[in-house]
Amino acid sequence: MPAAAAPIISSVQKLVLYETRARYFLVGSNHAETKYRVLKIDRTEPKDLVIIDDRHVYTQQEVRELLGRLDLGNRTKMGQKGSSGLFRAVSAFGVVGFVRFLEGYYIVLITKRRKMADIGGHAIYKIEDTNMIYIPNDSVRISHPDEARYLRIFQNVDLSSNFYFSYSYDLSHSLQYNLTVLRMPLEMLKSETTQTRQESFDIFEDEGLITQGGNVDQADPFAHVAALHFDQMLQRFGSPIIVLNLVKEREKRKHERILSEELVAAVTYLNQFLPPEHTIIYIPWDMAKYTKSKLCNVLDRLNVIAESVVKKTGFFVNRPDSYCSILRPDEKWNELGGYVIPTGRLQTGVLRTNCVDCLDRTNTAQFMVGKCALAYQLYSLGLIDKPNLQFDTDAVRLFEELYEDHGDTLSLQYGGSQLVHRVKTYRKIAPWTQHSKDIMQTLSRYYSNAFSDADRQDSINLFLGVFHPTEGKPHLWELPTDFYLHHKNTMRLLPTRRSYTYWWTPEVIKHLPLPYDEVICAANLKKLVVKKFHKYEEEIDIHNEFFRPYELSSFDDTFCLAMTSSARDFMPKTVGIDPSPFTVRKPDETGKSVLGNKSNREEAVLQRKTAASAPPPPSEEAVSSSSEDDSGTDREEEGSVSQRSTPVKMTDLGDSAKVTENVVQPMKEVYGINLSDGLSEEDLSIYLRFVQLGQSQHKQDKSSQQFCSRCPDGVIKLTPISAFSQDNIYEVQPPKVDKKSTEIFHAHIQASQGIMQPLGKEDTSMYREYIRNRYL
Repeated sequence: MPAAAAPIISSVQKLVLYETRARYFLVGSNHAETKYRVLKIDRTEPKDLVIIDDRHVYTQQEVRELLGRLDLGNRTKMGQKGSSGLFRAVSAFGVVGFVRFLEGYYIVLITKRRKMADIGGHAIYKIEDTNMIYIPNDSVRISHPDEARYLRIFQNVDLSSNFYFSYSYDLSHSLQYNLTVLRMPLEMLKSETTQTRQESFDIFEDEGLITQGGNVDQADPFAHVAALHFDQMLQRFGSPIIVLNLVKEREKRKHERILSEELVAAVTYLNQFLPPEHTIIYIPWDMAKYTKSKLCNVLDRLNVIAESVVKKTGFFVNRPDSYCSILRPDEKWNELGGYVIPTGRLQTGVLRTNCVDCLDRTNTAQFMVGKCALAYQLYSLGLIDKPNLQFDTDAVRLFEELYEDHGDTLSLQYGGSQLVHRVKTYRKIAPWTQHSKDIMQTLSRYYSNAFSDADRQDSINLFLGVFHPTEGKPHLWELPTDFYLHHKNTMRLLPTRRSYTYWWTPEVIKHLPLPYDEVICAANLKKLVVKKFHKYEEEIDIHNEFFRPYELSSFDDTFCLAMTSSARDFMPKTVGIDPSPFTVRKPDETGKSVLGNKSNREEAVLQRKTAASAPPPPSEEAVSSSSEDDSGTDREEEGSVSQRSTPVKMTDLGDSAKVTENVVQPMKEVYGINLSDGLSEEDLSIYLRFVQLGQSQHKQDKSSQQFCSRCPDGVIKLTPISAFSQDNIYEVQPPKVDKKSTEIFHAHIQASQGIMQPLGKEDTSMYREYIRNRYL
């Protein structure tokens, strides 16, 4: 059987920066603090970065001895001026990078982190705080008057908000890519054996970012820039590439339409050279026009587009099709696209959505596509009967909030304000107070784009390394435009120009519809390196890394309880309702609406004490179904969705006590039968046969029964009728424990009291093997 690949889970996670006059010593360790690495950073160079890695793996004792020698060798001597010795500067959890402006280098450290999620044993963290430390010593520092301004521009990018990282999981690629890499045959990969010496100080592994841009003002009749863009998408995602263009098509004065005309011209030109089965699918749809129309439902149309997209691309499934899809067949599942492999399904192709600023309309369209894909994923797992999710369910509310948070984050980074138009806006169920908020968000975005957009773009260009400050050249704030920062080859011809007709990479087109990055070929195999570990090495031990038995942990840290939960934040708090996250509920039934208002605490307490909720009248059911905003498929299946989750209605009588209405439910709603009605003859006969069967089963000899026996202390002991003397379905006898197990148990008790048993040969050899594999 070929060896299976396993991801490296444990790595350098804890850092301590020690300082001397001549050097910084960055000491890193794994989370268990059993392996250490040391990185030496020179402080005597004013502008150069000198890093020394001895490539040695230290033990805890060796690191202590090394730090002790460094402290002893740098202590203050007679007649020596200035500070000396070894000082602990800061503790950290990772290195963001090294950056230089006009003076020396800075090191950016992650000083606070928060665990957000786990993906297959890989921990995902959010950066909470960072520290930027200047490396050169003050005695060799060469000051520059503009250094402080560059530092302020760089720090405008707040690393403590919405920046995530992982020590072992590649967040820059999809889950499908990361798992496909693990399935590549190991014998074809370049391998190396890990020893006590390693090649580098592995803290983070980054990838270069290649940016390709275009300008509408420049003529591009052969769609050169668009060809580079779509060629990269074919390489990363495969085919088909679906373009959903949401910009306006009809305007009195051309504004958005200019972009739309350029895009459709580029797609039309590129498609005439692609094979027919791999052409780019272009879908133009004026979303703003449909929103203004009272006769059209925006989300209905988006749902139809989403169904078509998911059927064409499919989605990633990391296991074969479940048996539930055979038991509950659905015609949509049979029409699903993608690429079926023995271990599951692969997604081939991607949906590329755009509007003008790619914020409000794009976020809503992506939410609808994600909602459709989520329904198929839940159906493939057997959690729902049909690949369809309706609005006003806990699951969709949670999913909607996820996309709104995502859209707000991108909008704040790009536009300076939160989303203006949300999903509720397009569903036309937003409250009237939302309109005033939308106006304020629009004004905030306009102000940000007009007055602070240039400063934000300067910070991004400096942070990403697009602009490098250089002595004697114009500063970043002196440039009239950043166009030439992104297009440095505008004044000279490219040495290798692509063909105008065969605009794609030849290797990419050969493997379609599969993405070229996930194909097992020589070019991709060269990018990967396999390190050989012993099966007991902690670098690949997911259990120890996740549960960490060597330290005191809590459920809040082990399980990511800080994330939004449908049961805690969306499910109603009343008792006796349907707890399923796929049940349609009314907008005022969510946990947030019940517990969010402080004035309704008494109502919430009474609702939690109520055994069940009253069923809604027919008129309220029609309102809760929201048939106007759901898709056509949703409207067909609304009748089968449970509507039992209606909260208790409350009537406010001023200062008087709350009066409940319809608190007591009919007994038939609670138990399924009405006990006041007489039993039918068939039910009565079944019950009589059940009683007779029980009497014959429990019948015992009267002479052997002791109905009453007095104990010596005068307590009456009753022997029940169902007293069995052997193992059966009602009672079992205690198992007999052998002598060896009893000895092991007694030895365990004595060990807790400090009385240790002598180790045998087998135990000694096992312990030596454990020490050899872990520390040697």
